[in-house]
Amino acid sequence: MATIGTSASPAMQEISSKATSPARTAAATAPAPARYRPSPMVIFSACMVLLGATGPLLLRVYFVHGGERLFFSAALQISGWPLLLLPIGVSFFRGRKHGVSNLLLAPRLAGAGALLGALYAISCFIYALGSQALPLSTSSLLQATQLAFTAVFAFIFAGLRFTPFSANAVVLLTIGPAVLGVGPGSGKPAGEASKTYWTGFCESIAAAALAGLVLPLVEVAMARYGRRTGPTARVPPPYVTVMQMQAVMGAAGTAVCLLGMAIKSDFAALPSEAATFGLGKTNYYLVLIWDAVAWQLLNMGVMGLITCASSLLAGIMIAVLLPVSEVLAVIFLHEKFDGPKGIALVLSLWGFASYLYGEKAQKKREAQKEQQLAVAKKTGDLESAAP
Repeated sequence: MATIGTSASPAMQEISSKATSPARTAAATAPAPARYRPSPMVIFSACMVLLGATGPLLLRVYFVHGGERLFFSAALQISGWPLLLLPIGVSFFRGRKHGVSNLLLAPRLAGAGALLGALYAISCFIYALGSQALPLSTSSLLQATQLAFTAVFAFIFAGLRFTPFSANAVVLLTIGPAVLGVGPGSGKPAGEASKTYWTGFCESIAAAALAGLVLPLVEVAMARYGRRTGPTARVPPPYVTVMQMQAVMGAAGTAVCLLGMAIKSDFAALPSEAATFGLGKTNYYLVLIWDAVAWQLLNMGVMGLITCASSLLAGIMIAVLLPVSEVLAVIFLHEKFDGPKGIALVLSLWGFASYLYGEKAQKKREAQKEQQLAVAKKTGDLESAAP
């Protein structure tokens, strides 16, 4: 029986081989299951955001030890943009053989960046108002609602599609800060009036909402005006474009803050404020310098995430600063970490974990679908090529 089976049907074996070889060949040459790995630029930008975690801490140090200039404190959050002039100049010098004009921002993108920078400056001023009235841990938790606002505005303006995990994250990040409102004195520093506390509470929420609006609008502006065509096209665009966009927004925002400082006579008040600063005059200027540097790192990282990934991922990374700010405030400012803050922190971290897990699962499903389509296409090509 075995002899008959192996010798009596060579034609049938050839037909069977032709019928199955395309599928086998496609299966043999199919790529291994892809794993989602963020690009090096996304990782670099995320690290810059984390390095900027000391920005909110130093801003609170400024207020705790006698600082009172609100427009000046807002300027600290956006005035570090001159640090980008050197790397931008180096990028232009290295890319001069391809034409510096190909690296410059498009006029419409520069105009959009200036408008968004002014809007962001207003957000920073409102954030400074809230930071002056609230402990750092409370204002940081309230600022975490920025992710929820970013998600909503990204859905409206940038075409974001919600998944069950991202929707769960938005809900948790909305409920978490609301826990801080449990009880009349929840999170309120001793000796501070309730009206002052609740005003700062609302101001922090308003700052989060405005910042949550700016991030998707930056994404829309970069997608509409920042993508070039032809040989110079790159997706994402070169990093010098990211730096220029951040510099334009920083310069426009700084101009708004300087105008406010002039109206409020901040320039004349700064020397006397430095002389009466609780940590000393020298430390006053050190706090200001390092605060501006830290905020610039944070802003640059956020801009990189928006350009190389999405505004929602930028909002996620800003929210990741929440536990970092909590720990720094407890360690260096000796702020109280009570029950409502603990519950809000757990809910917020749960929201972050839900979003990150959902993103990983979504990317995995997309990679599997692309792989199946590639295998099906290759199988069809092989079958059509078979005689």
